[in-house]
Amino acid sequence: MSQHRTTRQIERALGDATRARLPHWAADVVLFILKQGWACLFGGLLLVALLLTRTLWQADWPIQRYDALFIFAVLTQVLFLAFRLETPREAKVILLFHLTGTAMEWFKVGAGSWAYPEPGVLKVMGVPLFSGFMYAAVGSYIARVIRIFEMQFSPYPRFSVTLLLAGAIYVNFFAHHYLPDARVVLFAATVMIFARTRVWFTIGMRQYWMPLPLAAFLTSLFLWLAENVGTMTGTWLYAGQSPLQGVSYAKIGSWYLLLYVSFVTVTLVFRDALEPAVKGSPATPASPTPASPSRG
Repeated sequence: MSQHRTTRQIERALGDATRARLPHWAADVVLFILKQGWACLFGGLLLVALLLTRTLWQADWPIQRYDALFIFAVLTQVLFLAFRLETPREAKVILLFHLTGTAMEWFKVGAGSWAYPEPGVLKVMGVPLFSGFMYAAVGSYIARVIRIFEMQFSPYPRFSVTLLLAGAIYVNFFAHHYLPDARVVLFAATVMIFARTRVWFTIGMRQYWMPLPLAAFLTSLFLWLAENVGTMTGTWLYAGQSPLQGVSYAKIGSWYLLLYVSFVTVTLVFRDALEPAVKGSPATPASPTPASPSRG
């Protein structure tokens, strides 16, 4: 039995149980939350590991905290693949994120944007190797949420335009250290390019939609909250930030832009969710039941 079929059976059973106790709309909200939690399982486990190691770790233990986090992340990834919680295709996405994320980490730490204050053996150019898995967790979430919610993106912009946008955003994360910051222009570009794109997603037997820029903004809020966990545990710190100081609200904008890089990276592998639009005929979900974004 395929993982997808098993997941659908579990979802149907949960849906039947919740709808027996709650109004239809409330049951869909509960299922939405549960499916989101399942989609961000990898990232959630990393956050738990950050909190637990910060609380429990002792300086005289034979392995450094950063090195233990790297081992934990690798073992988690292996278990995800072994138990088919992630597909090989999703693993390709995670590898891409690990490579691009680590490259950004080396540059940003070298530029003094943030730092990892603790020691570690598995630390290269001031960056602990587990940091790449934090970017991979974002890729894992996007890949899994597309599969779990059976998402379709319609109408989807010209694929080459999305690649140019993602490339420009990624380059700006480096270039703004030397040239004027183009993020205001890039914010406008994300809205102009994706303003008409709806994210169609399935809960039970119903389909809902949300504008893609709104979905990116809401996701950036949750990533900003997760980043506060990282800095408040002292795992990494921005320049001039104390461990008890929250992350600047400006980082929500950074995450918003980075999510477009992340999303387009995922679409390099998950083209099937976009394929009708890529071919020139925008995807239309089968028998959609439209719902306002507020109900998703």
